Amino acid sequence: MATIEQCITALQGVLGGLATAPAAQGLDRSLSCRLTDHGQVLRGRLASGAVRDLHAEDDVPGAPKADIRLTMSSDDLVALTSGQLSFAPAWASGRVKLEAGLRDMLRLRALL
Repeated sequence: MATIEQCITALQGVLGGLATAPAAQGLDRSLSCRLTDHGQVLRGRLASGAVRDLHAEDDVPGAPKADIRLTMSSDDLVALTSGQLSFAPAWASGRVKLEAGLRDMLRLRALL
């Protein structure tokens, strides 16, 4: 199981590349990544070509939902960053879940 610090670094790596892509220009969305093996959620904002204010907090029921929501284990998050796991097969197999509005899903599809 990866540490929270490793997960924060990994999420910045995964989303940082997306944030700087031309298709992400003007994107300003809240994001979260629920780590199923930690009981923690990484929350932040994807805006101005970067991932901002990324921090960990307890996964509590009833917390506000982010615009873009990921769910996965900490090891899968680190594997996505290291290139050991590809997003599309991980998503198709259910190892990685992605929830977002239709407009965001279409935009993210172009980025992934």
